[in-house]
Amino acid sequence: MTNINSSDLLETATRAAMLAGEVIQKKLGSISKSDIDVKQASDFVTKVDRESEELIINTIRRNFPDHNFLAEESLKESGRHLWIIDPLDGTTNFIHQYPVFSVSIALKFEGEVILGVVYDPMRQELFTAEKGNGAFLNGNPFKISPITDLAESLIATGFPFRKKEIIDDYLKLFRNIFDQVSDIRRAGSAAIDLAYVACGRCDGFFEIGLSPWDIAAGSILIKEAGGIITDFSGGDEHLITGNVVAAAAKLHGKLLKEIKDVFSETISR
Repeated sequence: MTNINSSDLLETATRAAMLAGEVIQKKLGSISKSDIDVKQASDFVTKVDRESEELIINTIRRNFPDHNFLAEESLKESGRHLWIIDPLDGTTNFIHQYPVFSVSIALKFEGEVILGVVYDPMRQELFTAEKGNGAFLNGNPFKISPITDLAESLIATGFPFRKKEIIDDYLKLFRNIFDQVSDIRRAGSAAIDLAYVACGRCDGFFEIGLSPWDIAAGSILIKEAGGIITDFSGGDEHLITGNVVAAAAKLHGKLLKEIKDVFSETISR
């Protein structure tokens, strides 16, 4: 792993996430139409996203000036140390004052995610994980849900708003899973969904067409909590494809089977 003190990395990421969270919370309910831009259909960015991202990047750069950034609203760099940032995951929720959104910060070192922070400013919940050191919520360790039976499980998902052309297949998958589980939730922040699966509030998660900054921090939370996160083929290219399924091992296999039964090879990864 990187020869930089890991506690310095985590402390910096945590500070950046919480500072950004303060900005987001203060600006909730105060933005106007002129503060919102449309990136693509059903996908928005606000001035708060941009302010949050700038604050995060500047906070990290002060301690690690030679590091690089992959950030949703601005920088698309690569490098040995690569910070992957979603400054406001759940922008649509934020615009509508629906109180489910988060800050997501991860660090990739030589191609592997080694650190992740997801911060929910509305609940002041800080999820953190480092490779080999476990996963924590506000400093308290947690593990993934022990549930292995789909009938007892609560599953999280997200609607494919960036891929509305596949809605029929998605709804078929939704129906197949819904018929077998206790219930399904759709919160609107993939980073929070993954954090909730990691800490056992939900038992599994699947979504199509996400971006790396939606997934990266949550992915190490899942792994360090003892779970599995893959793409739709069961491989490890979820950061590339954006197609994600996460759960404890036995439940993961059952969800993955349902996904493979519905989707063709064109999206199976």
